[in-house]
Amino acid sequence: MDFLNDLKERAADLAQVGAELAQAGVAKSRQLAEIGRLNVNNAAEEAAIRKAYAEIGRLYYAERGMAPDAAYQALCEKITASKVTIEENKARISELKEAGGVTDEEISAVETDVPPEEPSDCGCGCCGTESPFADEPKDGE
Repeated sequence: MDFLNDLKERAADLAQVGAELAQAGVAKSRQLAEIGRLNVNNAAEEAAIRKAYAEIGRLYYAERGMAPDAAYQALCEKITASKVTIEENKARISELKEAGGVTDEEISAVETDVPPEEPSDCGCGCCGTESPFADEPKDGE
């Protein structure tokens, strides 16, 4: 009978070890899931930071691009030069379209990382940027 009691004790011990391993596995899975969720949240926050940095740059250029502080002068000049080049290219494209009878449908779209200019939403009509206060309610709303 000692053999059966010994066998029962070992089976109980194995069951306990199995339960502990299962609990450890569940805890590890929860940790990994939380780490994954936090990494996704961090990526979203980093994207929000990049978007805010870009918006700060757009606002600065709109407000001070023609007379920037010394630290920003070279970057503002690059932006201005690129805008001039874009306008020259657009004019040349129009000339080529007219000369060759080319339609927009015949031209393949080119993908770029540069976002298109956003329409003016600030109400001043001069800066071409969206107001940082566009989402705030106006008086009487």
